[in-house]
Amino acid sequence: MEHGFTRLLRACGYMATGMNPAVLRRREGLEAVAAGFEGPPRGETVSVGDLSIHYRSHGRPDGDAVVFVHGSGPGASGHSNFRKNVDAFATAGYRVIVPDLPGFGYSSKPTDRDYTTAFFSEHLVGLLDALAIPNFALIGNSLGGAISIRAALDHPDRVTGLILMAPGGIEELETYLAMPAMAKMISNFVDGALDRDGLRRVLETLVYDPVHVTDALVDERWAILQQQPPEVLSRMIIPNMEAELSEIRCPVLSFWGADDEMLPASGGFKITRACKPARHIEIAQCGHWVMVEHTRFFNAACLDFLANG
Repeated sequence: MEHGFTRLLRACGYMATGMNPAVLRRREGLEAVAAGFEGPPRGETVSVGDLSIHYRSHGRPDGDAVVFVHGSGPGASGHSNFRKNVDAFATAGYRVIVPDLPGFGYSSKPTDRDYTTAFFSEHLVGLLDALAIPNFALIGNSLGGAISIRAALDHPDRVTGLILMAPGGIEELETYLAMPAMAKMISNFVDGALDRDGLRRVLETLVYDPVHVTDALVDERWAILQQQPPEVLSRMIIPNMEAELSEIRCPVLSFWGADDEMLPASGGFKITRACKPARHIEIAQCGHWVMVEHTRFFNAACLDFLANG
């Protein structure tokens, strides 16, 4: 069976060009490190199965746990997605855990297995087991939203709340292929190797205002990209979980940018129709990264939801 992201690339004409998915890796390679590009700050690691999972911890060790689950894409990490959010939650008294998913950040990046939602969820929950965290709220963006949905379905007794920002995994692949940013992303991939300028163009497809794609963000993701094998994307499989949404038992808050060109905003209404209790917020002049583009509002709304349901 053809893997999800490989099928996406083929459908967009990428594989027909004769280019190998390895171009998603470095053109300048380790020269990026020599040139002084600085990666995300380092935290701690734990072993989950045969993988090393990197995470950063913030806030009160005895506070209620909130876990931020980042999205996909070249050079992604927990810090690059949530650098603007963790301090507000830590200041509010929560124990904040920001992991790097397998294949991303400073976590292990195996090339011999499929990157499925079940695989990601297993290692996310395994990290929390290693940290002796029995119950937790999940805050997930895009791929991280899909993983959070899977974890809430598989561990209903442990997930106390679910905050989703434009989650994947609730549409068929053909719906995602029809989104404009998908075509833009693929065109940047096929326009030669993904160099630093190409990475910036990819990230700019995720926001309404490109001012949010800073030099520091690009440098940080570029440094991680040098370590990221193409299998992380080419072997990623995210099934449609729409039919299971009604089985989620915890309260759900969802966000979507009205100008999101990566994942269709209609997904928010699927969540509110299926999940009880649930509420949905759609934000104008916002793309795929509500937590980055409307930080203050996002933080305040999440903290109110966590405190009051």
